[in-house]
Amino acid sequence: MKLITEEISSVKFVTEGKGSSKKMYIEGTFLQGEIKNRNGRMYPVSTLAKEVGRYNESFVNKGRALGELGHPDGPTVNLDRVSHKIVSLRQEGNNFVGKAQLLDTPMGKIAKSLLDEGVMLGVSSRGIGSIKEDTNGVKVVGEDFMLATAADIVADPSAPDAFVSGIMEGKEWIWEGGILREQLAQNTQKRINTLVDQRKLEEEKLNLFNDFLSNL
Repeated sequence: MKLITEEISSVKFVTEGKGSSKKMYIEGTFLQGEIKNRNGRMYPVSTLAKEVGRYNESFVNKGRALGELGHPDGPTVNLDRVSHKIVSLRQEGNNFVGKAQLLDTPMGKIAKSLLDEGVMLGVSSRGIGSIKEDTNGVKVVGEDFMLATAADIVADPSAPDAFVSGIMEGKEWIWEGGILREQLAQNTQKRINTLVDQRKLEEEKLNLFNDFLSNL
């Protein structure tokens, strides 16, 4: 599965309350279905609805739906970079509208300071899933799609709609014993190809196997 991020510019940052009860929120469309984005990728709304249901039940409803400031390089949430908590995520047509509260964490305070100084920020969803290209050249995200977070805070892409910041090419992620691990098969294959060229494959087979097992 690939790590997939989608940047969203159609969000707003709002402040609720006054004084000590003042809180800052992110509101807007966090996910879009049934539309080909600028990277040629499309999420079936049924896939998003199913995953948002799981995400709400497992994370939002339990106060565990967190997001980071910046672009993480993996599918897990790093607690030392958490800046906000997603408090709601609901379906509206083919879109999924979310609301997130900025927290008084170090990264949350940085985000608040940037906004107070007039810096334009956006959000980016982050998840993992397989992608298959259909006959029209559209990259359709598979039913195995899973959200890591509905929203990380990123620099505003200044685009009129949702678009893709990109897939981390060359990295695959797999589930092993309930834990996400970076796929090692590609690196192993490269070593095998090199050994074949050097006619050393037979004597290195055991080392390759042991190295692969030690990284699981």
